[in-house]
Amino acid sequence: MESRMRKLLAICAGLVMSVAAVAQTAAPAAPAAPATPAPAAAPAPVAGPIIAPAVTPPAEAANIWVLDLSTGGRVTIQLRPDVAPKHVERIKALTREGFYNGTVFHRVIDPTATGTGGSKLSDLPAEFSTLPHVRGALAMARSESPNSANSQFFICFMPTLKLDGKYTVFGRVLTGMEYVDAIERGEPPATPTKLVRASMATDKLPPVIQLQPVG
Repeated sequence: MESRMRKLLAICAGLVMSVAAVAQTAAPAAPAAPATPAPAAAPAPVAGPIIAPAVTPPAEAANIWVLDLSTGGRVTIQLRPDVAPKHVERIKALTREGFYNGTVFHRVIDPTATGTGGSKLSDLPAEFSTLPHVRGALAMARSESPNSANSQFFICFMPTLKLDGKYTVFGRVLTGMEYVDAIERGEPPATPTKLVRASMATDKLPPVIQLQPVG
């Protein structure tokens, strides 16, 4: 059960990476469950002010998230604790647990395939800012409640500014966007791409050579 609880992961593109194929070919369909990371037609009002980010800080190893993908490469992402400290700490905590290792990029980013799953940790309060959902932006998925983000994340393939101020952006791809672009499309994809291993740059782990089989 524990193994299955960590095997499904969704990602976003266009609208959100979880609807990658749709973003390329057709208008997105309505979400199958309330917690699907696609934005609601009428988002719930945001509690509290939107935080304006400071100038992008220099990339530091302590805030560089490293993803080894089964598409054959390594993606590095600059996390933004200056804008979304609680979300960054959550990603670091789950990475230390190995929570994301071996998960697949699927339409729904959850461990139960119902749109309602997450980690055993409590949900996070929204940390909305003026950071835009540009290509390569990393943001946390949520349900209709602004304060329901937990562990599910998405990366934008293309600018999706309609999501600005509705989801917490907490990082952006630095290198390896070509490997994100190569993630298998579909709802779900026929041969889903795996996030083989997540780590922090401070771990100084070598790239994964022997990639796990897809599917």
